[in-house]
Amino acid sequence: MPKILIIEDDAAFCQMLQKFLTKQGYEVQASFNADSAKKIFNETTFDLVLTDLRLPNYDGIQLLTEIKDTSPTTNVIVMTGYAEVGTAVDAMKKGAYDYISKPFTPEEILMVITSSLNPKENTRAADTAFHNLGASTQKVMGLSDASKKLSEYISLVAPTNMSVLISGESGTGKEVTAKAIHDTSKRNGHNFVAVDCGAVPKEIAASEFFGHIKGSFTGAIEDKIGHFEAANGGTLFLDEIGNLTYENQVQLLRAIQERKIKRVGSTKEIHVDVRIIAATNEDLLDAVDRGSFREDLYHRLNEFFIEIPSLKERSDDLTLFADLFLKKANESLNKNVLGFSDQVLEYFNQYNWPGNLRELKNVIKRAVLLTSNDFIALDALPKEITSGSAQKTMGEDFSKAAYEKDQILKALKKTNFNKSKAAKLLQVTRKTLYNRINHYNLDF
Repeated sequence: MPKILIIEDDAAFCQMLQKFLTKQGYEVQASFNADSAKKIFNETTFDLVLTDLRLPNYDGIQLLTEIKDTSPTTNVIVMTGYAEVGTAVDAMKKGAYDYISKPFTPEEILMVITSSLNPKENTRAADTAFHNLGASTQKVMGLSDASKKLSEYISLVAPTNMSVLISGESGTGKEVTAKAIHDTSKRNGHNFVAVDCGAVPKEIAASEFFGHIKGSFTGAIEDKIGHFEAANGGTLFLDEIGNLTYENQVQLLRAIQERKIKRVGSTKEIHVDVRIIAATNEDLLDAVDRGSFREDLYHRLNEFFIEIPSLKERSDDLTLFADLFLKKANESLNKNVLGFSDQVLEYFNQYNWPGNLRELKNVIKRAVLLTSNDFIALDALPKEITSGSAQKTMGEDFSKAAYEKDQILKALKKTNFNKSKAAKLLQVTRKTLYNRINHYNLDF
């Protein structure tokens, strides 16, 4: 019987997940914090660890590293929420097998667990991550008017050295767009360095961006180059730029303006030639108005602005992207599903796709795994697509609506019902938060 350890600080959710997995035949232990988890892990050998990346008073990436150091053969699946995909990708680089975004359905978590425990399904999570869709995605930009406009903007700005600010909903492909700009620019022979600003702790941000010299601080056991030096001659992509602290914004602005940096602990200036592309899923002008984002940095980044259309706005491209993701899923899962039934395509066209291209890719990969015939049928799709409802079955309340409503309420209470702060905590725009509050009739 496979042994699973769940590390999750939301006690109610953790216990519910433990109960569900126990019913599925797994031996499951649960922990609500990192200290308890490490003690349990040192006393028992586990086949799999399910851990939330956001734990109280402990860095989830650090915990992942410690788990893999202790038991390299134990697979780790990280659970993430909202706009944490970049952090999840970083976790996979540190050894995580896969990630799954909250809220998830029982079917989805079982699929990922089965894959991680079955060596035949051991397709590394980098293939799952949207950030690694590969060059084929970049070539398929779409045929809709919105996609053609996006392609036109990329073609116009790519040959220049202008800084680019990319905005768009989570899952629309902001990094893919940034990479397309780099690949069609004169800098394509040099590095494209992507940085998730939300995953950079403010205490070591200077070291991450500019590097450090040996002995400059505790733990600096050797010289290290930063992201600016790594991207020298090429492109530095700053994802979720709005997550940087005000102090880090000042450091970043100075480096961009002066085109030179100093490693932490060094007095030597290093000249760098880096093109900056930044991305955000929030309204940075709103952040400027609130005083949480520097106006001078905003204008420095926003020499050229690109708004990535949502999948709903690119409905004419839906079949095109579905075929692409079908091909990728077949390759990843060693399957040969030929296409989609007419019913499936009809439901695809009716669905709003709030998770955009990332959601479409994950839905198709799941459907391919569940399909034994030539064509994907309706019963291979998750309930929220076929029923128009987020309510799940299987005897457990993994309701997307219930989870989202609960997270909104928690964020509002934590910020004393300050909607701007709550939106920042949830990593969504104020407009999105207001829309969800109205949707759930949360009257305050």
